[in-house]
Amino acid sequence: MIFGKIIVKYEKRKEVLVIYYTQTGQLFDIIENVTRSLKDENTHFTYYKIQSDPEFEFPWRQKNFYDVFPESFLQIPCGFHPPKEEILNKKYDLVILGYQVWFLTPSIPINSFLKSEFAKKLLKDTPVVTVLACRNMWIQAQEKLKRLLKSIEANLVGHIALVDRNINHISVITISHWMFSGRKDRYLGVFPKPGVSDKDIAEATRFGLPIKESLESGNFSDLQEKLVALKSVNINPFLVRTDERGNIIFSKWADLIIKKGGPGEPERLKWIRVFKYYLQFAIWAIAPIVFVVFLLTYLPMSRKRNRERAYYSSVALKES
Repeated sequence: MIFGKIIVKYEKRKEVLVIYYTQTGQLFDIIENVTRSLKDENTHFTYYKIQSDPEFEFPWRQKNFYDVFPESFLQIPCGFHPPKEEILNKKYDLVILGYQVWFLTPSIPINSFLKSEFAKKLLKDTPVVTVLACRNMWIQAQEKLKRLLKSIEANLVGHIALVDRNINHISVITISHWMFSGRKDRYLGVFPKPGVSDKDIAEATRFGLPIKESLESGNFSDLQEKLVALKSVNINPFLVRTDERGNIIFSKWADLIIKKGGPGEPERLKWIRVFKYYLQFAIWAIAPIVFVVFLLTYLPMSRKRNRERAYYSSVALKES
């Protein structure tokens, strides 16, 4: 009597690592909604929250907030608590990397992690989806992040950027209220709530399905196209120009201030105060003039804008 063989194929469980840094918890809420549809019996999630050493305060005192500008913009690492051994000893099928933008640059804790050997061990040859929440300008910060990921041989396959949808000057007021008071409420009872709207946070669940499909198939080649179709990024041409100009100006200020001593030193704090007043002047006086110039050159620059929109919506990285 011949008995047929019954072969049971066991599907290997997918391993997903979520690496993030958040001060307010807003970014974690977004990530949880993005990944909600990925969570099933065939997918195991591991979380690593980056904690700087010492930790950055929240809410911020204004003096301390502006004093992190040079190290933030120049991407100078700080100390942080490393991942646990059980995190480091796994190979992941996908990494979700959540970050904030500080001074047109990925935050110091994220920079510090990505410049470490831990990042290379965890992210090398691994698909990475970046998720960020910020006020509005993120283009150049993402370019810097792309370069960091390339340096550790990570494979950027997707990007989601959720921003404050209020107009620029309104969002400056509301985000300052949140940062320096710690309250995400309506400033003076009149202004809108700061940060990414509750609606946008809740609707971030729509990004989960294409990520899940790519994870299950192991093919991430067209993931960003699918995410962009779901409006994972919004490229504002005026903010692209402002971001570029801001980076040029910030580089000069950062190079100047870093030479005046370490954080908290009196000579440095003098220049930090000057920078703070310059920044307010740039936001309230220079930016409107730049916007008028932008409008005057809107039609002649249309082809360039289209090229930039396509590039900044992608996960590609231009050669320096």
